[in-house]
Amino acid sequence: MDRDDAFSDVLAANTEYVSQFRLAGLEPRARRGLAVLTCMDSRIEPLAMLGLAPGDAKIVRNAGARVTDDVLRTFVLARFLLGVDRIMVVAHTRCRMAGGTEQDMRDAVRAAGGPDTDDMEFLVADDQVEALRADVERAQSRSYLSGIAVGGFLYDVDTGQVAQVC
Repeated sequence: MDRDDAFSDVLAANTEYVSQFRLAGLEPRARRGLAVLTCMDSRIEPLAMLGLAPGDAKIVRNAGARVTDDVLRTFVLARFLLGVDRIMVVAHTRCRMAGGTEQDMRDAVRAAGGPDTDDMEFLVADDQVEALRADVERAQSRSYLSGIAVGGFLYDVDTGQVAQVC
């Protein structure tokens, strides 16, 4: 598949989206003062699972819902420039980034035909709840996020339930 054909389906869908576009004029601030960090897993619908609408929250996604330096940068901008005063870190059940080791992930990438990734850290967690607690603490301990509520949650991909862990 050449580069032009690789995206034709989503560009065609965008044409339909444009014909019904309803978000013009939406303010960039988070109406509900919320930022949500969750995994990139396609089984997660961040707005729907929390009863939110476009404009209510800032959504950040990465593999494993980990609080990385880039996520912290995003939280600071969201707090000071976009009206965020609370943060949900939402991990999920049956996550590929939980329950294994860095070497397991490197081996899986290699087995899928990928390159050697020995120089890369995937932030795999053998104890997902402990990693969630550590990530919440990492965000809470930053002086530039002091005074902001940060909570850790677990989303069940089989039931849709979100439960607070910390």
